[in-house]
Amino acid sequence: RYRYAQACYECLQTEAALRALEGWEQLSDLTSEVIANIAYLLMNLGESARAELALQQAALDPTPEPQVTLIIVQALERTNRVPEARSLLDRLSADPRASSLGTELTLTRAQLAARESQHETTVHLLEQWLSEVSDAHRRHYQLFLLAKSLDALHRHDAAFEALLQAHRSQAAHIALATPVIAMRGIPGMTITRFGCDPADVAIWDDGHAPSVAQSPVFVVGFPRSGTTLLELALDAHPLLASMDEQPFLQNALDDLLAAGVNYPAKLGALSAADLERVRASYWERVRRKVLLQPGQRLVDKNPLNILRLPVIRRLFPHARILLTIRHPCDVLLSCFMQPFRAPDFALLCGDLPSLAAGYRRTFDFWYQQVGVLAPSVREIRYESFVANLEAEARGVIDYLGLPWDDHVLAPGEHARAKGYISTPSYAQVVQPVNTKSIGRWRAYQERFAGIIPLIRPYLDRWGYDA
Repeated sequence: RYRYAQACYECLQTEAALRALEGWEQLSDLTSEVIANIAYLLMNLGESARAELALQQAALDPTPEPQVTLIIVQALERTNRVPEARSLLDRLSADPRASSLGTELTLTRAQLAARESQHETTVHLLEQWLSEVSDAHRRHYQLFLLAKSLDALHRHDAAFEALLQAHRSQAAHIALATPVIAMRGIPGMTITRFGCDPADVAIWDDGHAPSVAQSPVFVVGFPRSGTTLLELALDAHPLLASMDEQPFLQNALDDLLAAGVNYPAKLGALSAADLERVRASYWERVRRKVLLQPGQRLVDKNPLNILRLPVIRRLFPHARILLTIRHPCDVLLSCFMQPFRAPDFALLCGDLPSLAAGYRRTFDFWYQQVGVLAPSVREIRYESFVANLEAEARGVIDYLGLPWDDHVLAPGEHARAKGYISTPSYAQVVQPVNTKSIGRWRAYQERFAGIIPLIRPYLDRWGYDA
């Protein structure tokens, strides 16, 4: 069951993976290694509480195999308990049996060294690991990690070469795990080709729609533009609760399509009852992830919901929307440096020209639809948010109509308290808010020469230099 669930996870079939692991606690004669593996998989599937219980159970083994200890180290690192992970890894390294772990121990040492900013050590260990693992489809995560440490050491040409290799390796992995998606190639972002009809929007009846207080707060933006930092600041407010990134708005779109509606041109054909059914399904999915307390509002943060503005506007016309803005070149570089799990988006990020084209299409679509739908949107500039946290955060809280709370000013502390964070920025958001990542792209400026004209409209719109 564990192996099947792992295969489902690799193929992005999350619900099937969770079903395979239902009731595992009642199975007898499970070794601590199987339990530790289940714990780590549950963590990756977003079931943090269940994963923590499984880890505690695995840790009860008085004489664990080295593999069990290694998995626990990896889980501690992934939930930002780095000092605990280091202490346990040092004890494991002193165990003569640890030699049986081979390259997996090397990789874990490299990951932890990167978390501790020991980048020379990270590079040395990863180069050792890569020399011993030749399978093309198994090298991408390690190459992405290598690139980040090389970048931190200002070895930018070597970092960029490692990124090129990483994307080739990830493409090979996608071809094995999701071959249909690989065959389609770089996504055409078809959703951006179709917008709402102004004449149809004019007949939308919002009379029975939820109020502002009954609607989610939507956080959108291009990935790597600061959405996770903003989400954590909001989640620290006692009257707001987030649920990590979920596909629930896409599920709602699927429900609309299942109702036979012509999306998005004829959303006016939906009755009040149709809309209420879709909203009820949305909230049912939400309840599986977060239990809202009386008076709390949901924060639904998923960057690429920027492509689903018609769904937001039709279901929750009074919702407050927060759009994060960041220097386009910093966004594109950061996306290029990430091992995204979603295969479509990973393929889009495979080279800078394709990524820049996707970025341009995303914002062309967004601003065209904003002009038609006139939603309530506040734009938050990442650079201003990290440089002037309190002033910017107060503006956001005022926009949401909520009383001020000082907890909003400590998103890093809140992130550490949450433990598992699903996004690639899990290691960054636990740090105190800082400006270190601003202008990172300039070290690679020559790599951007060919794409600056494509993104020029948004550099100019938001007042960024390039």
